[in-house]
This record gives sequence, structure tokens and C-alpha cells, in this order.
Amino acid sequence: MTNERLIDKLCAAAQRGFRTLPDKERGRRFLDDLFGFLFACTSAGATDRPALQSRVDGLRNDLAHWLPEDGAVHAAHFFEALPAIYDALLEDAAAILESDPAARSLEEVLATYPGFFATFVHRVAHQLWVQGCTLGARFFSEHAHSRTGIDIHPAARIGRAFAIDHGTGIVIGETTVIGDGVKIYQGVTLGALNVSKDAASAQRHPTIGDGVVIYAGATILGGATLVGAGSIIGGNVWLTYSIPPNSVVYHKSEVHIKSNDPFPEPLNFVI
Repeated sequence: MTNERLIDKLCAAAQRGFRTLPDKERGRRFLDDLFGFLFACTSAGATDRPALQSRVDGLRNDLAHWLPEDGAVHAAHFFEALPAIYDALLEDAAAILESDPAARSLEEVLATYPGFFATFVHRVAHQLWVQGCTLGARFFSEHAHSRTGIDIHPAARIGRAFAIDHGTGIVIGETTVIGDGVKIYQGVTLGALNVSKDAASAQRHPTIGDGVVIYAGATILGGATLVGAGSIIGGNVWLTYSIPPNSVVYHKSEVHIKSNDPFPEPLNFVI
């Protein structure tokens, strides 16, 4: 029977040592519960320390049971790092509030900005990544990707006060290094020039210095590409080489006034 053949194949795969896959719904629930604990709970003015400790214990147990290997050990290490992650996230939220004229309060940033949620998930996933929980970290990053349209590899190193505005379509590759006080708009790609498997262990993605602003649609590629601190990268720029600090790089649009003369080349419209 077909079903028996399938069962035989699944049993054989299990015997070959396939790793247990994390439960997707349980992982999503942990992220939502952790976000609510860090921000909704404190914004409500909760000061009952035993109740807060009970919630921490519950979240730690949830993570321990969700991680496929050595869950208790990794969950303990993660929660030891959580105070520093929390401080960094508050700096991220404050950076968004300070830089976006449309943001009216910190609560608005925390509750409604997909860029902040993606940053929250990245800082959680990055901690798991450096602990060696790569499968769980990738699951978290892909959950944020599907929910926000922002794709940040959990291995990417991102500094303090990171601000994403709008955010949809952002891609930040595995070996990207981003300094402090960087702001990125929608459609930005920090990618690789070489996607060969042979280059997997090399730095393939760019390094972005402190205080850089990267506007919508810009693409910056290559592990040797360094964007100097304080630079501004304009919209739709394509950059594959390093630039010094305080540079301004922009895509020049030319305007031609229509006349009765024929166009030098045909116009092609794609709808």
C-alpha cells in the first residue's frame, strides 16, 4: 500500500537522525508572549514582583520545551541575556520615535511599527544564534519575515539605536555588520555579490558605519563594501564599493521637457 511505503520512508528518515523540527505555532506564541511581557506588561504599570517572576519562569519553560536540543540550558542562557536585549530594544524604539515625524509616542512605536517588531525578533533570534540554536533562530527570523516583509538573517550584527521606517522589502544578509544609530527605509537590500557555497564562511555582506541613513530602494552589496560613518545613501542607489565617512551617494534623475521632435529612442511601457 502507498501509505505503508510512505511510513517506511519516514521511519528510515528518523533512523538517519533527522532533527526534530520546532512547532511553528508554539514558537509564534512564545514570541508574542515575550513581546507582551516586555512591553505591554510594563506599560500597564505592573509592579507585582512575584507575578512578574512567575511569568518569567513560564516563558523560560516555554522556550526550553520549544527548542529542539538542550532546551533548558539554552533557555537559561537566553534569559540571562534578556535584560541587555530589553535595554537595546528600548533604544531602538526611542530612535524610531526621535527620527520619524509621524511617530507621536513610544507606545505607538511599540504597538504599531512593523520595523520595531522585526528588530525585536532579530535581537531575540540573534541571541539564540550566538548560543548555537541556529534552527530556532532561523525559525524566528522567518516568522518576522512573513509577518512584516522584513528579512533579517539572525547572524547579522546590528548595533544600538537601530531604526527601520516602513520597512517592507528590507533584506539584511547573514554577514552584514551594522553600527550604532543607523536608519533604514523600505526596500533596502544589504546583500552579497557572491552567492557561491564556497564563500559561505567569508564575509559576503556589507559593513555599515555608525549614523548612516539608507533611503528607500537602495542596494548595497559585497563583503568588502564599507559605508563610512555618517554617510547618506539616497533612494535607488546601487553600491558595490566602499565610501568614506560623511559621504552622500544619490541616484541622479534627469528631466527632459517634451517637444515636437521625435524621441531619440522608443519608449517601452510595461504594465
